[in-house]
Amino acid sequence: MSQLNFESIQVGELLPPLTLAPINRTTLALFAGASNDHNAVHIDIDVARKAGMPDVFAHGMLSMAYLGRLLTQWVDQRQIRDFAVRFTGITHLGHVITCSGKVVEKFEAEGERRVKLEIQTANQYGEVKILGDAVVAL
Repeated sequence: MSQLNFESIQVGELLPPLTLAPINRTTLALFAGASNDHNAVHIDIDVARKAGMPDVFAHGMLSMAYLGRLLTQWVDQRQIRDFAVRFTGITHLGHVITCSGKVVEKFEAEGERRVKLEIQTANQYGEVKILGDAVVAL
């Protein structure tokens, strides 16, 4: 994480992307334990198939956590003022997720200089799985 300067940041500037290892069963099991989200569609293939899915799939909040990592690799977590997402697709086993972001606005609020970011996750096929935004104080 580098020290960013409000004056040097430009609208349209891209955050360094974050690409994760392919989603696998171990990651899902570990996330289930860490988050206490043991919904069976994420860890039990039989339950996932009964729900009409070909296999288990990633928790939406796992991908949101990856976006949090994108942000905290760019700035210290104490600088994040807002972070929101909407889920647009399912992340399946084997998907390689890349998190990306772009500065879309510079402004001042509550005595701070801030930037608004558009953030997203997409798989290796370019399919967007999460869209969101964040506000960061610089």
